[in-house]
Amino acid sequence: MSLENPVGIVLVSHSAAVAEAVVELALGLAGGGATAPVAAAGGTPDGGLGTSSELVAAAAARVDRGAGVAILVDLGSAVLTVKALLADGDELPAGTRLIDAPFVEGAVAATVTAGAGGDLDAVEAAAVEAYQYRKV
Repeated sequence: MSLENPVGIVLVSHSAAVAEAVVELALGLAGGGATAPVAAAGGTPDGGLGTSSELVAAAAARVDRGAGVAILVDLGSAVLTVKALLADGDELPAGTRLIDAPFVEGAVAATVTAGAGGDLDAVEAAAVEAYQYRKV
């Protein structure tokens, strides 16, 4: 893809505050150049802890630029929520993909790669590669 038509990123957490903080971190670490559209989908519509298919679908629609949408999730029921949306087939933009990657590190890698013009396959590969980041 290109910088004009970047892959969108959605970060799904059980907590709105966590999802929003990881969006802020990923965009901040992506640098001052072009950035990919990134949206948080955290918590429930009433502000509680949990996941919401409505919030996920709305976030995916906000970041969709036609190049695909990469969704990263934090915990189990977030995975189930996204899988159910993908199975339904009409609530998420075409080319939406659930990415199996570490939430924070994967979000940063995906955002940097998408912001550099990487396509959905490259964004997924970068996020998945984050499993290899060693901290010691």
